[in-house]
Amino acid sequence: MIVTAIGLFLVAAVVGIYMAARIFGGSMPPWVAVIVHGVLAASGLLVLLYALFSGPQPLTLMAGAGLLVVAALGGFFMFSFQLRNQPPPKAVVVVHALAAVLGVVCLLTNALAIA
Repeated sequence: MIVTAIGLFLVAAVVGIYMAARIFGGSMPPWVAVIVHGVLAASGLLVLLYALFSGPQPLTLMAGAGLLVVAALGGFFMFSFQLRNQPPPKAVVVVHALAAVLGVVCLLTNALAIA
């Protein structure tokens, strides 16, 4: 299940990079990208949380999940700007991306330690 979550997060990251480039370029990301990114990331988070609650898990996995929950909260905050047709603050974009990347690195560390 962790590998599935990682895959979903990595595909969401590709769309996220595109959206961040649009924001830092001074334009709004298209709605399709926003929805695809959100659905992929939310699906990855749900799969990860299901895996976490299915039994005892290592600390790296729990830390990764915590970071990804923080990233999700930042994503909801930025989505509120999209609804108002305003660009989100660039600092929030950076913090969101850093939390997500660090969270996925924790998941990868856990997955590669087991393999």
